[in-house]
Amino acid sequence: MIAPLRFEGRVLEILDQTRLPSEEVWLRCTTPSEVAQAIARLAVRGAPAIGVAAAYGLALAQPDDFEAAAEQLAGARPTAVNLRWALDQVRAAGPGRALDAARQIERRERDATGRIAKHGAALFGTAESVLTHCNTGALATTGSGTALGVIEAAWRDGGVARVWVGETRPLNQGSRLTAWELAQAGIAFKVITDSSAGLLMSRGEVDRVIVGADRIAANGDVANKIGTYPLAVLAQRHGIPFIVAAPTSTIDPNTPTGADIPIEERDASEVTPHGHPAANYAFDITPAELVTALVTEQGVTHPEGCHPSPAGDAADA
Repeated sequence: MIAPLRFEGRVLEILDQTRLPSEEVWLRCTTPSEVAQAIARLAVRGAPAIGVAAAYGLALAQPDDFEAAAEQLAGARPTAVNLRWALDQVRAAGPGRALDAARQIERRERDATGRIAKHGAALFGTAESVLTHCNTGALATTGSGTALGVIEAAWRDGGVARVWVGETRPLNQGSRLTAWELAQAGIAFKVITDSSAGLLMSRGEVDRVIVGADRIAANGDVANKIGTYPLAVLAQRHGIPFIVAAPTSTIDPNTPTGADIPIEERDASEVTPHGHPAANYAFDITPAELVTALVTEQGVTHPEGCHPSPAGDAADA
């Protein structure tokens, strides 16, 4: 299994995902500020993984700077709720037990992905063609992955024949990272331009869409990588199941609807390196009614009107 980070001897080492797949470079972080910078520039990314990274980042804080470090880490990326959820767990433990709390969060998230993979794989038929978006494997989770973990488990059971991988513009997390993980696993795939999804669906070449999530509101609305909402609309138009896979730490009972989720807008230079004006939204909102099923470590539900257990209780579920 690919490990996106490791903590040893008061140092958090982060696999720099901006350098993949051409280079494997590890960053050595010894302060919360360095971890916050790594999260902000996407050296570590994926909602569960940045939650774990932030937890370890706070464990690096000096006792006198504990609260200030927590706020700095929380501000690194605003949309993914796992970030603040993990920080709240470590803050509750206090400076003296911060590292133990961070390790427990990592174990919990790793265990959750294994259960998600098992529950999600049971939804598949035989030799399906599945489409996914962004990156949701081990790199994004510290475990086996959410949507990509489900795909791999279904592939091992004969449920997946091939994977369509949306490139995921503008930073190409699909064509760089998901393709790399699928190649390592030996799963047949093809990278497609994001705008090819509708053509493939209209030709009957997509049996199922499965994606991850960065925050799920209390009413089941899903915030995920920009481009997810159009996929959900296309899937509904063509009668294709649209599945969301995420741990319960991604469910935010304090956010009523998707309209209340803050949407990160990143630097325009990621879209227009030549300096033209640009709006660079990192996420969009998929309404709950477009989601066929929500897969968590607790099982499979329909997100609309569902009230899962609070994230803090999930380890005992």
